[in-house]
Amino acid sequence: MSIIKGLDLFCGAGGSSFGARAAGVQMVGAIDAWDIAAKTYQDNFPQAEVVTARLDENSNARLFSKVDSVDLLIASPECTHHSIARGAKPRCESSRRSGWYVMPFVLAYEPRWIVLENVSGMQRWEGYKELIDELGEHYHLRAQMLDATNFGVPQTRKRLFILGDRIRKPAKIQATQSCPDVATILDDRSAWKVRPISDGHLSENTMARIGRGMAALGKGRDFLVVYYGSDRAGGWQPLDRPIRTLTTLDRFGLVRWIEGVATFRMLQVSELRRAMGYPEVVRLERGSRRDRVKLLGNGVCPPVMQAVVESLTRDRAKISDWSSKVCEASRSATAAA
Repeated sequence: MSIIKGLDLFCGAGGSSFGARAAGVQMVGAIDAWDIAAKTYQDNFPQAEVVTARLDENSNARLFSKVDSVDLLIASPECTHHSIARGAKPRCESSRRSGWYVMPFVLAYEPRWIVLENVSGMQRWEGYKELIDELGEHYHLRAQMLDATNFGVPQTRKRLFILGDRIRKPAKIQATQSCPDVATILDDRSAWKVRPISDGHLSENTMARIGRGMAALGKGRDFLVVYYGSDRAGGWQPLDRPIRTLTTLDRFGLVRWIEGVATFRMLQVSELRRAMGYPEVVRLERGSRRDRVKLLGNGVCPPVMQAVVESLTRDRAKISDWSSKVCEASRSATAAA
C-alpha cells in the first residue's frame, strides 16, 4: 500500500497531525508562526521538516527544503478573527485572510486531498465564497460541521471542516462513537493540591457560580465552574456530560468534595489533554503552563481529524495513480521550461 505523505499548515502542537498519523499518514512537513508550537510539533514528529514562519500572501512552498511532494494538505488557519467569542472586538483582516495562504501550497504540491479546519464563523467571512470557488476549480468539495463529542472526545467542540478530493466528492463524515463524560478526564484526587473554597482565595463571581452549582446539585456532588470567560449556562456544569469548549485560557476549575469539605483547583494540562482527545504519548514540555494550555485550546481534536482522513483516504488504491500523474505533469512542466 502506498505511503500517504501529509503537510500541516498552521500546525500548532500537532492535533491534526496526530489524527492524520492515526489514519496512516506520514507527516513530512509543518509550519507554525509560534516557535513554542513549532518546537512542540517537532518533539512529536521528529522526522518532519518543521518551519517556524508566519504565513502571508508571499509565502509559498519554497519555505521547505526537503518536502518535494505531499498527498494530503491539512490547514487550520487563524480562527480568532472569525470566532463569535471575540464579540464586538475589531477584526484583523490579515488573520481572516489566512485561509487564502494555503493556496500557493495547494498549487505547488497538487495534493490529492485537502482538509481545512476552522470555526463556523469562517462561513460568514466575506472572502469565504471566493476561497471555496477557487478551491472548487481543483477539488470536489464538501463542507461539514463536526462536533468532537461524536468522535469519542469528552468535549463539545463544533468546527467547520472543508474536505477536498481531486478525483471524487468526499463522503459525508459519520460519527464514530459516543463521547465519554467529563469525569473521565480527571486525575486522581491526590494528584494536585487543592484549597477549600471557604478560605477567601476565590473572587465574588467565581463563588457565585459555585453557589449556583451547589444549589442545583446539593452537597457532596463534584462539578466544574467557568473561571475565565463568559457563560450563558450559569457558569457551572455537572460531570456527567462532555466539557464545554476549551479555549486558550484556563477556563475551567473543579469543585471537589473531600471529607465533607468543598475544595477548588483549576483543571490541569494532563486533564485538558484528555479533554482534547490527544494521545497519552504526546509531548507537551515547551513553554509555561499557560503556553501549554494555549497550545491545547488552539488545537484540533485528533479523533475528529482521524475520522476525516480515514474517510478521505479509504480508497487508497488510486493514490499511486494520482501521484504518478502529478509527478509526470511536474516533469513535463520542468522540461518545457
